[in-house]
Amino acid sequence: MNQQKNNGNLIAIITMFFLFAMISFVTNLAAPIGTIWKGQFGDSGVLGMLGNFMNFLAYLFMGIPAGKMLEKIGYKKTALTALAVGFVGLFVQYLSGVVGSDPTVGFSVYLTGAFICGFSVCMLNTVVNPMLNLLGGGGNKGNQLIQTGGALNSLSGTLTPLFVGALIGTITKETSIADVNPLLFLAMGIFVVSFLIILAVAIPEPNANKGAAVKNAHSPWSFRHFVLGGVAIFLYVGIEVGIPGTLIFYLSAESTGLGAGAASVAGAIAAIYWLLMLVGRSLSSVISGKVSSRTQLIAVSVAGIAFVVLAIFMPESIKVSMPGFADGAFIMKEVPINAMFLVLCGLCTSVMWGGIFNLAVEGLGKYTAQASGIFMMMVVGGGVLPLIQNAIADASTYMTSYWLVVAVFGYMLYYGLIGSKNVNKDIPVE
Repeated sequence: MNQQKNNGNLIAIITMFFLFAMISFVTNLAAPIGTIWKGQFGDSGVLGMLGNFMNFLAYLFMGIPAGKMLEKIGYKKTALTALAVGFVGLFVQYLSGVVGSDPTVGFSVYLTGAFICGFSVCMLNTVVNPMLNLLGGGGNKGNQLIQTGGALNSLSGTLTPLFVGALIGTITKETSIADVNPLLFLAMGIFVVSFLIILAVAIPEPNANKGAAVKNAHSPWSFRHFVLGGVAIFLYVGIEVGIPGTLIFYLSAESTGLGAGAASVAGAIAAIYWLLMLVGRSLSSVISGKVSSRTQLIAVSVAGIAFVVLAIFMPESIKVSMPGFADGAFIMKEVPINAMFLVLCGLCTSVMWGGIFNLAVEGLGKYTAQASGIFMMMVVGGGVLPLIQNAIADASTYMTSYWLVVAVFGYMLYYGLIGSKNVNKDIPVE
């Protein structure tokens, strides 16, 4: 009997890992595709990041409903619904390239598709995080599974901007979203396969057979460490997306001197950021059984502050050689040293999602499912902060905009040191 249970848990864990990868695949289409729209609308970084904003804006509307879906229809049906919605969202993005020659109309259709995809990844996130934490038994083991799933998430995130950059090549007025149709078709195919896989496997339903919902005297908002953790997630997702997204715009700009194929080079270098997230999450998955989430969060916050400050102050005239992609082949390309320090931030952001989630839901008991929905609502920060960062960049310089990232890393340090402590242990959670 125990062997059957263990086998069932293993299948469920692998399934959640697969969904974790899908989340990143869809989410990370937005920023590199944004370089296309950026080129068609006066080189505006804000407009280029608007698709990413719409993707994350959906979390604001779907976060809490997604948490309620878990309680009412369960993990499996929520995941299936998310995959169906994701297919529709990708198809609408594809339609933005065939609706006509007017870029304004195409952009509007694309933003609609990005918004629909946001609903999908919000629901998927709501499923995978509490499920992996549950299957790991919470605590350090729960965080270990989340970090392992996050490693696959990062692998997917590494490949996406690389593929988009290779398909785009050099940005011109003739570049359109139709140039990335092969990737959209691939994404739609993956959603269909994912739907069939989830349909076929058994997923544990921790909320099944619990009877009618009981009105509780408290909620996740009653816990200070959860509230501060919600703010941390809002800010964290913003810089996780903003660091590489803004870096792509920065390296694609003429001032960096990358010349023809700059978008391909920028996409490949941004992919290194996601690759380092993969490295960081893989390492964290190994050590999380012994090293607490709090210790990891404190360490990477300090390192992140150091890397970004160095990126801001180092002169662009100092060049380093980094792997790029041009003319259908990988090459070593001379880029400003600022890019190297920003790419290294991938090691720092890699463990933050799992660490913050793990710390924020620790001790919540029966409030965990509701907390997960609220967390998903706070992921809207992934759309808001990059938009603010690029508004700062448009008004000043790209490097100036990274002071926003420094401030966020500072908050993460505060949360790890002080804010993550549960000071509401008197609240019953059984």
